[in-house]
Amino acid sequence: MPILNRFMRSRLLSQQWLIAFLATVLVLLLGWTWTAVPVLSRTESSQAKVLEQVWQTVNDNFYDSKFNGVNWQAMRQKYASQAAETRSPEALAVVVNQMLAELNASHTHYYISAEPEYYQLAGVFWRRGIQRQLKPFLPNGKLEYAGIGAYTRDVDGKTFVRAVLDGSPAAKAGLKVGDQLLSVEGQPFQPVKSFADKADRPVSIRVQRTPDTAPQTIAVTPKRLDPTTMFLDAMKASVQVIDRGSKKIGYVHIWSYADDIYQRQLEQELSDRLSQVDGLVWDLRDGWGGAEPSYLNPFTAPAPTVTFTNRDGTKGGFNLPWKKPVVMLVNQGSRSGKEILAYGFRQFRVGKIVGSKTAGAVLAGRAYIMQDGSLLYLAVADVLVDGQRIEGKGVAPDIDVPFAVPYAQGRDPQKEEAIAAVVEAIAKR
Repeated sequence: MPILNRFMRSRLLSQQWLIAFLATVLVLLLGWTWTAVPVLSRTESSQAKVLEQVWQTVNDNFYDSKFNGVNWQAMRQKYASQAAETRSPEALAVVVNQMLAELNASHTHYYISAEPEYYQLAGVFWRRGIQRQLKPFLPNGKLEYAGIGAYTRDVDGKTFVRAVLDGSPAAKAGLKVGDQLLSVEGQPFQPVKSFADKADRPVSIRVQRTPDTAPQTIAVTPKRLDPTTMFLDAMKASVQVIDRGSKKIGYVHIWSYADDIYQRQLEQELSDRLSQVDGLVWDLRDGWGGAEPSYLNPFTAPAPTVTFTNRDGTKGGFNLPWKKPVVMLVNQGSRSGKEILAYGFRQFRVGKIVGSKTAGAVLAGRAYIMQDGSLLYLAVADVLVDGQRIEGKGVAPDIDVPFAVPYAQGRDPQKEEAIAAVVEAIAKR
């Protein structure tokens, strides 16, 4: 299998994709080249100094020297006094992100340790230069947080579950997409603080499943989540073989593509647990991007068919490249490299794209650690795909499926439509 993988990876999709691939590699190398930000002691830190450090980091590293037409000097004056008046990290984050929003650029946001994204992004860049800067701010120097593996969305002042990591504590406890989160142990829900110091013991979460039914209490046991491994674990747990009449539909959800380990796992699944299915749903919704264009190779690149026969007469073989129908599933949480894959998926007519329009977030970002341990995610390079700029545009699906999260009761109309599209494609073969 390693020999075949090397053979396949050596084949790029086209001369155009070669250019795109090299550009992506360059972007990644830029991400690996760490530019240290001066770190002051905690006793010297202040809200105003943090905003000043964020402003200066943007000034020195933002991908566009003209700052997307924004007077960046004026932004420093506009927001400095507001930052000085804040009295909490949460309040400061609001001000800093208002300043960053003026740039109107993806991959540009400020995170604090009260947010799961803080740890998840740190996990993406952990081996790319931020370990030394971040470790002093982490308990025992470990990059982890107590959580349940649920993504949330606020709608009209209410908090709803919008996605659940496969195999997570939330999934095991039966939390569903669409559940309104009313309280945790009698207190308002907070994605990190609600579960701090509560790992490995049951926690009571009050939820509302429909607007007109009584709330119910669900016991969830949080665990310490390692953001360097949690998305791979979720990907493995997501694999399904779904029966639709006489056909078997494979399904895999790739929550993050920020390392080639996820692609290696996909190729392993296609040759193992999903090898006997009739078609595939490739779910790229939510999570993080980072994918390279060559990740389309299993579905597009030519390769010889290899079959082996054992002594007892049983036969086997490699199932790559994938020659069966495949449908890609995307939504507004599909970003960055995942959008490049969606663009190529359509360009090479691999199959239908189902779901909702992607994020339009296709710049290259890098993580910087601020003096108080907070994290600035900053766009440091522009990205074109076949000369096209997808930033701010996204990729529209072939089959648009609206998905109203509030009170969805665990239903996933996008996934069901993707399965139906695979069944249809199988029937047309």
